[in-house]
Amino acid sequence: MADLQPISAALEALLADVTPVASEEVTLEAAAGRVLADAVAAQLDVPPFDNSAMDGYALRAADAGQWLPISQRIAAGSQAQSLAPGSCARIFTGGEIPPGADCVVMQERVEVDGDRALMPTDIPAGDNVRRRGRDVKSGSVLLNAGERLEAAALGHLAGQGITQVSVRCRPRVALLSTGDEIIDPGTPLKAGQLYNSNRPMLKRLLETFGAEVISTVSVPDNYAQTVELLKDAAAEADLVVTTGGVSVGEEDHVKAALESIGQLDMWKLAIRPGKPLALGRLPRGDGSQVRFVGLPGNPVSGFVGAWLFLRPLLGAMLECPALNTLPSITARANFATSTGPREHYMRVTLQFTLGGVTATAFGDQNSGVLSSCINADAFAVIPPNSEIAEGDAISCLWLAG
Repeated sequence: MADLQPISAALEALLADVTPVASEEVTLEAAAGRVLADAVAAQLDVPPFDNSAMDGYALRAADAGQWLPISQRIAAGSQAQSLAPGSCARIFTGGEIPPGADCVVMQERVEVDGDRALMPTDIPAGDNVRRRGRDVKSGSVLLNAGERLEAAALGHLAGQGITQVSVRCRPRVALLSTGDEIIDPGTPLKAGQLYNSNRPMLKRLLETFGAEVISTVSVPDNYAQTVELLKDAAAEADLVVTTGGVSVGEEDHVKAALESIGQLDMWKLAIRPGKPLALGRLPRGDGSQVRFVGLPGNPVSGFVGAWLFLRPLLGAMLECPALNTLPSITARANFATSTGPREHYMRVTLQFTLGGVTATAFGDQNSGVLSSCINADAFAVIPPNSEIAEGDAISCLWLAG
């Protein structure tokens, strides 16, 4: 096992000299899930004026405990008039606080008789008032570059009246599946054949990580064809991902093809599952290089490898810090296991209780058992040459992050 490399060395090789993808202007409606390319400064205060946090009455706190004439009615969206001393204003949630008022009392606490209202005593100044700029102040940084534009961030931009944003282009990925035995669903199976489970799984993960899968290609077990298809993929993509063909079998041609036309940065890792993973670069016709990740053919190995390697690589290409690492959670093992010289990434579910977090491992951790990934919340990271007893503290990489 001396030639196996740790995951830290693989990540270092994978992320060395990564060039971010270009940016483009898109409408706010089209920006969902994209990564912000440039910081955005606020142009407006949010809220833009002092407003009421509830339906009630606006007044001066000094006038609390008295019957006050109701001088005006202020609905959200209407302009308030100055409030005379010794009076109050009927106001609704979001309505502008009239000049002269400094608090709002909820309507349930007020007794109304015609056009006057009895205010309760001891109303503090500022009560139920949402101050101008409480959320955002004009000139401040609204969102930083690298922010992924999900629901709240999109709302934040819309609140400034923004209709166009600069985002990173989606990295273009060519996804190649190797092996004569692998066929597409919809075709009748022959003896010795398997349906391609890696392709839809990895396509979805790549898209989740911010990429655009521009081609999906089946690669036969033929060295010359493997070389040509890798060249074709590198000509059109920012990243080439393959499944299978990177082990030591006589029909595993991907590694040899990569070495003949490009550069192999690392091969064979001290992890389980996913030992025969290859990292490298392929040449483009313009003299630049395209990143290459060769995932093992076993579907669990591909699933784990995508989270551990494709996610941070795409994070670097998009300059999106949220994709760089998975959050680590310490949990109690609800299982016992032992490891050899390779670090084991076990598929587990997490249970959050008042007593802490418990990790329960899927019963069959074989690299061909894709069902172990369906409900997995995390990867329990078990160090090499370890004995884990039930109740031991373990580190888990949380996939929800």
